[in-house]
Amino acid sequence: MDFQTIPITRIFDEDKAKAFYLEYLGMTLDWAHRFEPMLPIYMQVSKGNFTLHLSEHSGDCTPGSKIFVDVSDIQALFGELAAKDYPYCNPVLETAVWGGRCFTVTDPFSNRILFSESSKS
Repeated sequence: MDFQTIPITRIFDEDKAKAFYLEYLGMTLDWAHRFEPMLPIYMQVSKGNFTLHLSEHSGDCTPGSKIFVDVSDIQALFGELAAKDYPYCNPVLETAVWGGRCFTVTDPFSNRILFSESSKS
């Protein structure tokens, strides 16, 4: 039996979400759905095997959540993001208390993603 966890994060603005997740983080828009043109959007974004659902629906999740993401090459990801001209996020690569390296990015809706590479990688 296999499982895949897909966190849902609350968003409030489709354009800001796309600027952060697609342009800044370099994720791909896999699909998007809304019941009618003026209703909230629900979409899936991914990068490799990291998948998120982004929802404008108020009952789906709580804004301001934090997601922990294990990364095999944190230096490469950090370098990729540091090279981008995104004025709203300036992550810092740190040594985590558990011994690995990590950095956190915060989306425009106060959701935080902590990217971490364990010291065993």
